[in-house]
Amino acid sequence: MNTEKTVIELTEAAAFRVKEMAKHNEEEGSYLRIAVHGGGCSGLTYGMNFDKNINDDDYIDEQHGIKILVSNTDAPILMGTKIDYKQSLMGGGFTIDNPNAIASCGCGTSFRTAKVEGTPEVCD
Repeated sequence: MNTEKTVIELTEAAAFRVKEMAKHNEEEGSYLRIAVHGGGCSGLTYGMNFDKNINDDDYIDEQHGIKILVSNTDAPILMGTKIDYKQSLMGGGFTIDNPNAIASCGCGTSFRTAKVEGTPEVCD
């Protein structure tokens, strides 16, 4: 468990939406785990879910009342990433700005970095 680095920046708007989702899904008190998975058109995809368990290699942070977990493996890929929530007339969604991403897919959910390419899949 490591609390020394801020890996992710969660905006106030994103934190508000996460709190709403936690309440709706009866996950209040859970951590928000932010992860990277292999796959997608460019090789890597983002994952966000609620988690009640802390692993020994997790970075832990708290921003705007949201407790955040990032694994030690994913931290270098996500370092400096900003997560926001945007609402428009067409709906809303989380936006992820990762300064380490050097390429992304037209789908908007897949990326790769200079050091980690992942294994691309075919987008539909």
